[in-house]
Amino acid sequence: MADLHTKISTIAELKQSGWQSVTVKEEIRRNLICRLKKNEKLFEGILGYEKTVLPQVQHAILSHHDMILLGLRGQAKTRILRNLVQFLDEYMPIVEGSEINDDPYNPLSRFAKDLIAAKGDDAPISWVHRSMRYGEKLATPDTTVADLIGDIDPIKAATNRLNLADDRVINFGLIPRTNRGIFVINELPDLQPRIQVALLNIMQERDIQIRGFNVRIPIDVFMAFSANPEDYTNRGSIITPLKDRIDAQIITHYPKVLETGINITQQEAWQNRSDEISVHIPTIYREIIERTAFEARDSEYVDQKSGVSTRMTITALEQVISSAERRAILNNEQKTSVRIADIFHMVPALTGKLELVYEGEQEGAVKVAKHIIGKAINKTFKNHFPDPQSKSDTEKAIYKAITDWFASGNEINLPDTLPSKEYETLLNSIPKLKDLVINSDKGAIEADAYAIMDLALEALHQNSMLSKQDLDDQNLYSDMLGSMFSSLGGIEDDFENFDS
Repeated sequence: MADLHTKISTIAELKQSGWQSVTVKEEIRRNLICRLKKNEKLFEGILGYEKTVLPQVQHAILSHHDMILLGLRGQAKTRILRNLVQFLDEYMPIVEGSEINDDPYNPLSRFAKDLIAAKGDDAPISWVHRSMRYGEKLATPDTTVADLIGDIDPIKAATNRLNLADDRVINFGLIPRTNRGIFVINELPDLQPRIQVALLNIMQERDIQIRGFNVRIPIDVFMAFSANPEDYTNRGSIITPLKDRIDAQIITHYPKVLETGINITQQEAWQNRSDEISVHIPTIYREIIERTAFEARDSEYVDQKSGVSTRMTITALEQVISSAERRAILNNEQKTSVRIADIFHMVPALTGKLELVYEGEQEGAVKVAKHIIGKAINKTFKNHFPDPQSKSDTEKAIYKAITDWFASGNEINLPDTLPSKEYETLLNSIPKLKDLVINSDKGAIEADAYAIMDLALEALHQNSMLSKQDLDDQNLYSDMLGSMFSSLGGIEDDFENFDS
């Protein structure tokens, strides 16, 4: 029956084809079962929910249940709901010209009933693609019952010279126009309580009521919602009677393991930009970017009730790539690799997406962002290299040659826009630094060596073994103790001035 939509144009032909009408929930259930039997992938692009959220969504569909996805921002709630369209039949017949997708076998609107009464089985039908059977509304405070359900249209009444008591003057809202389809309301708590009340009949009795009419119009619709947890949003809540009518409440979550987060960020971020400049991103740097989200979700400075969206790491990766891309453009280079300086250029991605508690506001958004990035760098480094703070003499000795070189009065400056050759030359000037990378991190490859050498210097700074001056585009690493003494510069001069 896949080609029915190209061959059938009347109700008589539809009956002869053997097509049967079923409810939208039964249609979705049937198609889900068919795809499960074929072991097909059901939700493309949804990662990390394979054993938690997605099975619960399938259980709700199999149970003919309306559902709500409850979770913090950036947890793919809307994407999951939009994916439900794939479980509808590709094409569905309706009475031609119907505003509410009237079933040719069971018409609801006055228009469809009058047309079938006049033409019988010769009444024309048309076919609607499943993409047109999905309706969505973002709940906003100005949303009205007329928007969702419908209202009397006095202009229609005047144009057609109809009495306002005639049901042909009804202007149907979004939900009736999605009859025999899926309708989603995002951010449900933002919907005013009196508007939520208007949904009660749809959720239980499966009909709509338009003011001014005693008739009820039974509609067939799969209802789904998304919302932030009630303890977070101060804009409203879901009224208890409506919550009681939503059959399945499914809790979403952030990625539970780092690898899943990395895969999501890599899938969503804009990375392949042009053929002119190639930006290489070492795997360990991808870990750092993703770990910033994990650290932020544990940070005492961040309001955990608001969540830390996965969009943060997506935009962070894009800004890191842009920083490396800009450096390559300025230096007329065709290839470059991400560096630590680029990592700190993702600060705007964090400050725009982190809601801070009082202590965080006192520290300042930029300072909190750099603190979180520093923790992510330190933890990632320790996952690949010996802990610089280890009490083991053997592990301490690994870094001794490097710190001794700085203790001898040497320093190194790695500006943001430093050309690649100069960057490599400076890093090679530090004794044993490259040996540290090659010998300690078995996963390191030659293409990543210098980026990881750069990471090692920053990690030593994060462990208070090296000093770092971060001024504008300058990143100057030096001995910690020497830096402390230099910060006291002028003390002897002060004494001399005092004696004189």
